[in-house]
Amino acid sequence: MDHALLVERKVIGTTKTVEMAEQPLDENQVRLRIDRFAVTANNITYAVFGDMLAYWEFFPTELPFGQVPAMGWAEVVESNNPDIAVGGRYYGWFPMASTTVITATLVSDGFRDDGAHRQPHAPVYRSYVDTKRDAMYDAADDGEDRHVLLRGLFLTGYLAEEFFADSGGGTDNGEPAYFGATQVVVLSASSKTAIGFAQRAAERGVAKVIGLTSAGNADFVRGLGHYDQVVTYDEVADIDASVATVSIDMAGNPTVLGSVHTHLGDQLKYSMTVGRSHHDAPDVDAATAAQLPGPQPELFFAPSEVGRRLEQWGREVYQQRCADALTSFVEGSRTWLSIDHRTGSDGAAAAWADVHDGNVAPSVGVVVLPNA
Repeated sequence: MDHALLVERKVIGTTKTVEMAEQPLDENQVRLRIDRFAVTANNITYAVFGDMLAYWEFFPTELPFGQVPAMGWAEVVESNNPDIAVGGRYYGWFPMASTTVITATLVSDGFRDDGAHRQPHAPVYRSYVDTKRDAMYDAADDGEDRHVLLRGLFLTGYLAEEFFADSGGGTDNGEPAYFGATQVVVLSASSKTAIGFAQRAAERGVAKVIGLTSAGNADFVRGLGHYDQVVTYDEVADIDASVATVSIDMAGNPTVLGSVHTHLGDQLKYSMTVGRSHHDAPDVDAATAAQLPGPQPELFFAPSEVGRRLEQWGREVYQQRCADALTSFVEGSRTWLSIDHRTGSDGAAAAWADVHDGNVAPSVGVVVLPNA
């Protein structure tokens, strides 16, 4: 029997597994068997921001539960779409389930989810890439595992670093890279998105890269070799506050971000927020945020940046740049990231619980094989 992991939308540590009866396909629909998907802190962020950013609407289900989207690979096992054949293998966003049904429209590199409920979502979230036409595909034995864990997260970090490199598009107008800063502070430096950002920033060499992390993860972060300086959350005062700085926040912890703003003050030239790896941190309201010293934090929404870069660079150049950068990052990950496979419905539930509770080391990536 097919199964799905549901997460209680208001209490995201609570889950249940449900069995799904197979329904007949409507016109242009395809049924996919989901072979693998990743569970990372990023998925927890999707649940935290599920209402604000409409992640719950990707694969709607009956309240008070929801399905959290996850990056994965799946194979078409039934098709009522004349353009999409059984046996095709696709990378994209899937529910944490053993199967899913998508109303598909053929596109140049795969298909697009054209379900009525998907129309408001960014194009990148609705895209499913055919493995045979995927410029980023990694045919190594562990390539698919590493891509479900790293591909989406790295590309967010990659695009964020590119944003800083041209100061949000300003370098064409003579603006300096990194908003004129000579150092960048990376909050939650052990997260995979942060590591991807740090690798790119270190290679560019425009700014000193400072990793901010927990005491327990400090040695791991230092060992990556991408950070020029590593400080723990209680050592923010060790950051040089005399030079222009930018920050990128993957933690989403207002206490930590507040300490960075307070310490750096007017020397903080740009404050970017990306994720919320500290999902249990207290929320911060707009009034409190407005009182932070320095610039107001700005949310970086990767799908919007994808659209901007496609327009600026063109699809072919964009895809090649991403493929080259991702290949380098995935290859490097083999020195610091091991794969932890979880199987079946029980494995999916345990994976969610472990990641939610912070029981997965940053050197481990959890991949669920729901049909194993």
